[in-house]
Amino acid sequence: MSTFPGGVRFSVLDRSRTREGEDASQALRDTVALAREAEALGYHRFWVSEHHSVPGVAGSAPTVLAAAVASATSRIRVGTGGVMLPNHQPLVVAEQFGVLESLFPGRIDMGVGRSVGFTDGIRRALGRDKEDADRFGEQLVELLGWFTGEQSAHPQVHARPAEGLRVPPFVLATGEGASLAAATGLPLVIGDLRGRDRLLAAVETYRSAFRPSPWSAEPYVVIAGTVAVAGTEAEARRLLMPEAWSLAHARTLGAFPPLLAPEAIDGLTMTERQRGLYESGLTGHVHGTAEQVAAALAEAVRETGAQEVLVTTSTYDRAALSGSYRGLAAAVGLTAGASSATT
Repeated sequence: MSTFPGGVRFSVLDRSRTREGEDASQALRDTVALAREAEALGYHRFWVSEHHSVPGVAGSAPTVLAAAVASATSRIRVGTGGVMLPNHQPLVVAEQFGVLESLFPGRIDMGVGRSVGFTDGIRRALGRDKEDADRFGEQLVELLGWFTGEQSAHPQVHARPAEGLRVPPFVLATGEGASLAAATGLPLVIGDLRGRDRLLAAVETYRSAFRPSPWSAEPYVVIAGTVAVAGTEAEARRLLMPEAWSLAHARTLGAFPPLLAPEAIDGLTMTERQRGLYESGLTGHVHGTAEQVAAALAEAVRETGAQEVLVTTSTYDRAALSGSYRGLAAAVGLTAGASSATT
């Protein structure tokens, strides 16, 4: 029996992680296959992400990948978590989502974030700099205006086929981003389950400052985080190991590598700093048996009043990854095949 109040939705974010010994094409095909499985299990949305020049992540073009996911599914909503708006011109982003919505009407979500390329080299290649992140609010208003026809920066230009279409926008944010989501009247996606005090403060800021808009009449909160489900708590913790080691590796050696099998990580010799970062990467995530995870997420939903939970899981073993999503779906009461395009 699910411990969740009625109406709470569950969705999936996948970052197209590569695995040791495999190429990017396999990771992208895995993402599409996982989307079909998420739809069959009854998840509400399936989102993909944007990363540039990261060896361990194949998802660099989220709207292209979203098109592949939408083509391979029929009911589940498909979107981005998210397109990093400072990396792009708002007109181009509007055009891309306009094409997606035209091809898959009523199924597309437009999740946008404020991160800019994370190294000097990537930013130069994108034609961006760190300061572009400070323009996120301005870019967001322009992006929305391309859909409504109300943008004023380029009055003689129209976004085709986006203008007049309604593609639900979401703001991916922490901290001050919650205020921006409130000011623009947009749903908030906040991925800070490991910092519960910060999470609650940001959600309160968002709700108290929310201004109704044509996009959303009321506040809508999506809490996001890493979740791992297995037969035992120890087994679930092992599912977190590949991602935790990738993060420790990146922060000490400067490259975010493909996922290693837990058995390979067991045999690694880590420096003291790597060990500390690795152990930190294993803590704070929601993991355990299906019942333990469902209870933890139910508490987070009660504390935040969130209407939706966006789950992400990265691990080496594909069968274990599928098992984690199946276990969660059963524990929170999702109905197989019940995903729908309702916003």
